[in-house]
Amino acid sequence: MTFEDLGRIVVIIPTFNERENIETIVQRVRASVPEADILVADDNSPDGTGRIADALSALDSRIHVMHRLGKEGLGAAYLAGFSWALQHDYDVVVEMDADGSHQPEQLPRLLDALRDADLVLGSRWVDGGGIVNWPKHREMLSRGGSLYTRVLLGIPLRDVTGGYRAFRADTLRRLDLHEVASQGYCFQVDLAWRAAQRQLRITEVPITFVEREVGTSKMNQKIVVEALWRVTMWGFDDRVTRLRRKAQRRRLSSSREADGG
Repeated sequence: MTFEDLGRIVVIIPTFNERENIETIVQRVRASVPEADILVADDNSPDGTGRIADALSALDSRIHVMHRLGKEGLGAAYLAGFSWALQHDYDVVVEMDADGSHQPEQLPRLLDALRDADLVLGSRWVDGGGIVNWPKHREMLSRGGSLYTRVLLGIPLRDVTGGYRAFRADTLRRLDLHEVASQGYCFQVDLAWRAAQRQLRITEVPITFVEREVGTSKMNQKIVVEALWRVTMWGFDDRVTRLRRKAQRRRLSSSREADGG
C-alpha cells in the first residue's frame, strides 16, 4: 500500500532518554511507510538520544532531528514538531511514541483511514484494538479517562487519550495551536476536543498498544491530575456556554413574540 495521494508525510517522534529505542523505532517506521519522513524531536536527552538521531539522519535524508533546549513535556515537543512540519509544507503529520508502544507496522491503517478523515486516532478501545503487557491499573486509568472525557465533553470517541494519531496539515491549522498549553494525556484530549468542536471528521481505527520493554515510562501523577482538572473545567465551561446561548435564544424568541403582538 502506498500513500502518494496523501502528499508529503512526516512522523514526529518526541524523545527524552530513549537511546535504547530510537534506532529500532526509526528503522521500523522507514520499513512500514518508506515514503514518510521522520522528525525526531529530542528534549536534550542526557543519555545521548539526540546524538544517535543525528547519526541516523546523516545516513538517511528522510530523517530529521530537532534539538530542543530541555525537557518541557510531550505537548510542547509536539507543538514544536507541528510548527516545523507546517513550515516545511508537509500534508500529513503523525504522532508516534518512541518506545515501540505505537507499532509502526500499524501506521498504514491510520494513513489509509485519513483518506476519508481530517484526524485519525489509533484506538485501543474500539473493536479490534487492544493492549499488551499493561498492568490492570493502567488499563482502568485509560478506559476511565476516556469514559470521563466522553461523558463530560460529549464527544463520541472511545480512546481520546491515545497518542498515535494522523492529522491532515489543514486540520492542525484549524486547531488554534498557539492557544494549547496542556501536556501529556491532557494534550491529546485537548486536540481531539478542538477538532470535535470544529466538526472535523474524526475516525478511530483499532491498534494494539504494546507496553515498552526498555526505558522508563514518562507517566506520572501530575499528568493524570492535570488531565482530570482541565477536562472538568472544559466540560463546565462548555455547559455554561450552552446554557447562556439557550437563554439568549429564549429571550430573542420572547422579544419577537412581543413585537409581533
